[in-house]
Amino acid sequence: MANIKSAEKRIKQTAKRQLRNRSLRTRLRTEVKEFRQKDASGRAEALPSAYAEIDRAWRKGAIHKNAAARYKSRLAKASAKPKQS
Repeated sequence: MANIKSAEKRIKQTAKRQLRNRSLRTRLRTEVKEFRQKDASGRAEALPSAYAEIDRAWRKGAIHKNAAARYKSRLAKASAKPKQS
């Protein structure tokens, strides 16, 4: 355990941020998995909500800007073709 007050505060801050980031990333991954489970027509409807979740995680700092762009690019590519069984 830290002996310095500022170090103790940093530990608390880090734990709080880790919890928030983990929650955001979990929501993001769940949304992406749900998107991938849908058929072609369902994907068109699910795409905006998946994009919103990606953008939310990016704005809150849970994922990097380029990671968000990569997620969105892959989802757009997947929504353009029919679901593979």
